[in-house]
Amino acid sequence: VQLQACGGGSVQAGGSLRLSCAASGRTFINYHMGWFRQAPGKEREFVGSITWNGGSTYYADSVKGRFTISRDNAKNTVYLQMNSLKPEDTAVYYCAADLRSGSLSSLKSDLTYEYWGQGTQVTVSS
Repeated sequence: VQLQACGGGSVQAGGSLRLSCAASGRTFINYHMGWFRQAPGKEREFVGSITWNGGSTYYADSVKGRFTISRDNAKNTVYLQMNSLKPEDTAVYYCAADLRSGSLSSLKSDLTYEYWGQGTQVTVSS
């Protein structure tokens, strides 16, 4: 599956952005989806994930209550709504797809995902 992320940009602290990740090439409902981010000089970290049918979502503690993941299987797209953004949210954000290969708890690990998008930059200024 090919993943194309978009929607990044620059915003002031407290603002909002919505990222989108469009999938093509394979049956979208076969995949759990995840969002990760990587800030300069830091390792890639888990942001959140959503199961194939949207029935369950998981979030990193750092974004819980501020970010929301959703998906539209009819449009082969997963979204990351980011509210109350903070400067520490500045990073390149990546979407990823997992062919339901492991347990749901493994969705927090980037090793679980077989396919990755190219990343979209999010910059939050104070």
